[in-house]
Amino acid sequence: MITSRAAVSSALADPIFAERYRIMCSRDTRFDGQFITGVHTTGIYCRPSCPATTPKPGNVSFYLTAAAAHDAGLRACKRCLPDAVPGSPAWNIRDDLAARAMRLISDGVVEREGVPGLATRLGYTPRHLTRVLVAELGAGPLALARAHRAQTARLLLLSSDLPITDVAFAAGFGSVRQFNDTVAAVYERTPSEVRAARRSTPERSVPGVDRAETKVTLQLPARAPFDGAGLLRFLGARALPGIETATDRSYARTVRLPHGTATIEVTLSGTDAAPALTCSIRLAQLTDLAPLVSRVRRLFDLDADASAIDHHLGTDPALAASVALTPGIRVPGSMDAEETLFRALIGQQISVAAARTALTRLADALGDELPGPDRRLLFPTSAQIAAGGRAILRGPAARIDTIVRVAEALASGELALSFGQTRAELETSLVALRGIGPWTAGYVAIRVLGSPDILLTSDLALRQGAERLGLAGAPRALAARGAQWAPWRSYAGMHLWRAAADSSLYSPSRPAEGWSTSQGNPGQGRLA
Repeated sequence: MITSRAAVSSALADPIFAERYRIMCSRDTRFDGQFITGVHTTGIYCRPSCPATTPKPGNVSFYLTAAAAHDAGLRACKRCLPDAVPGSPAWNIRDDLAARAMRLISDGVVEREGVPGLATRLGYTPRHLTRVLVAELGAGPLALARAHRAQTARLLLLSSDLPITDVAFAAGFGSVRQFNDTVAAVYERTPSEVRAARRSTPERSVPGVDRAETKVTLQLPARAPFDGAGLLRFLGARALPGIETATDRSYARTVRLPHGTATIEVTLSGTDAAPALTCSIRLAQLTDLAPLVSRVRRLFDLDADASAIDHHLGTDPALAASVALTPGIRVPGSMDAEETLFRALIGQQISVAAARTALTRLADALGDELPGPDRRLLFPTSAQIAAGGRAILRGPAARIDTIVRVAEALASGELALSFGQTRAELETSLVALRGIGPWTAGYVAIRVLGSPDILLTSDLALRQGAERLGLAGAPRALAARGAQWAPWRSYAGMHLWRAAADSSLYSPSRPAEGWSTSQGNPGQGRLA
């Protein structure tokens, strides 16, 4: 702890410390979740906007993760609940080892495969991975996973009616004792006391529901401003009957998870100042809950630093009106990386409606059907498409060859897609396959990794949107103008797609890439 006046002055001379201390003094909610304030005199850590009395600089440390605060001997503030906020946007903005590890940890890789499995996925030894994470984030992979489990447990205790023992295993704990000890250490309360603090009693499971499924309803906070309606329109235009349904306020779908299947229904809730999603979930395996929540957050881009993005893009006169009209625009993510890749491949060179028809035909023929009174389908796996896709798919032979070849590569393990890849790794692995070009690789990187700084200048609709906003539509000129939108070019692209649409609906047009329809042979075609 800093005690002397000279030491306090030295701390404030650090520009990063000084900036964070000013943010904490202003109680600016925009920075909640981006860093954590540790107050050593009280032994607690808080969100930057905590309404408690502002501590002196000498009594404060700032942390990037809750795990680092836990390792420093601090517990979560009971007043501001620092983990009940959107997550840090840094794990999508950054593409380094620490960020990739955080994306995989939130997807439950440590619980499923341990630290060795996490390290293998990232291409490093466990020792080196631990050393980097401690240096970058203040805690190793086990501590980071433990903090993530604690946050999931608190969310379930407050938002669900699951028995406390079920909460322990749903959050990823290996034993009830470990669960009890962790919750007590982090929150200074027993699990029962955490649950007793909730303001209302969640709905119990609907009578008659198959007991093989567990129903959970959660509130997932978003960072304001949040264009949830725009995301729902994007997803609704592409919804596949039997797999997805969408309205102007909700979105529902089936999904495969590491240990089983689930169905979700997401509804816009909260307020403009504190937007949220109400997420109703039915799970075959409770251990899949944390990965599912992580993927829903990624699909809806809940953690994006919307204020910073809008402020930066709004400084360009050509984008200012669009930013003002659509504050908090989001980049749609992905629930399943392989599914996103097949949607991109099948949707090339055709309209959104035609792509939806082709994908629906594929799902009807090859997708597994879930039990229940309503017909609910799962999107086909790569193995199912590799085995039966050629008989179902329609269109140029070269495109069908590409889709089947990609399915075979995914099914065999030759090609792997992961939230933990760098953008360069993902794009390089895709364009190395005959029939896949830069547009597909970039689009998949945007959707799967949440890469915030990709501008698909070869996209016809994006270029048309640029021209409607008074910008040059030629790819080279648009790329040059887009350089000033960095590091948020993916979000600028969403504004351009919106401008190209007739009814505020994103309609990205896929360029011809990866094959030559005139010759009927796979090859790297010129981007339109």
